[in-house]
Amino acid sequence: METSARLLQLLSLLGTRPFWSGRTLAERLEVSTRTVRNDIEKLRSLGYPVHSTPGVAGGYRLGAGAELPPLLLDDEEAVAVAVGLGTAAGGAVPGIGEASVRALAKLHQVLPSRLRHRVGALRAAVVAVPAHGPVADPETLIAIASACRDEQRLRFDHTARSGSSSRREVEPYRLVVRGGRWYLFAYDLDRDDWRTFRVDRITPRVPTGPRFTPRALPADGPAARVDRGVAAASWDHHARVLVHAPVTVVAARLPPSAGALTAVDDTTCALDTGADDPAALLRHLMMLDLDFSVADDPGLAAEARRLGDRLIRAASSTRGPAAR
Repeated sequence: METSARLLQLLSLLGTRPFWSGRTLAERLEVSTRTVRNDIEKLRSLGYPVHSTPGVAGGYRLGAGAELPPLLLDDEEAVAVAVGLGTAAGGAVPGIGEASVRALAKLHQVLPSRLRHRVGALRAAVVAVPAHGPVADPETLIAIASACRDEQRLRFDHTARSGSSSRREVEPYRLVVRGGRWYLFAYDLDRDDWRTFRVDRITPRVPTGPRFTPRALPADGPAARVDRGVAAASWDHHARVLVHAPVTVVAARLPPSAGALTAVDDTTCALDTGADDPAALLRHLMMLDLDFSVADDPGLAAEARRLGDRLIRAASSTRGPAAR
């Protein structure tokens, strides 16, 4: 591999994770560790702030410098950045619209024609719906995203929906956008469980905490967990019902925001769900077109009896030509 191409590949690797050992970089590039050291020095001479740690556990990381060096983006990354900047310029995140326009203009100037066409097609086809209500602070988003990337614990003050405040310490994993709002999906160390936090209710505390070893993410993924958690937070009425069908069948008929499904056996599953009131919840359950029983909700059971009586009266009615 030519030196210039290898430098570009080395730079791309350094940008994908916080830390690389010299041996691992040498294996990925199929060169010696001595060549890696020489290439690192060439990158430094070009303005890239590559920091090194000596010793057996040493290695390299790409740090922040006094000036911004040229960025290396592949085709997919360039299109994603251009579309993201266009969205930000439209006001999705307050306070960065003007900077986004300037950055987008610079990027368009150097984009190959094939990529300009892809970006133009995407922007022409997509219509963004403006977000309503509280918005996230860009500095807070950057602080959270940095902690996710660097695998560092995050400490912050959190304001709950009720208005009460608490101090939290979490292992941050993902930022999720839902309905025009930003959410942090993290492992809450005090609650010893996965939690979702609205970013506009977070005030980060500095410095960040120590590094952590990432846990395995839930099988259903951060997006589904956030979707379900946000929906559940808005319910006024919660209930558990037993659906008499395999969990796979029920899951195929329900969106993640409908609630949490747990298999009871091969033919039954439990659904922890909710709605604004028992009547609304019962209507949603009827749309499953599956048999179910109420586990522990007198209000929902009473609503089911009321609706059942109404349906029986409708079925037994003798009025009208068809009945006669």
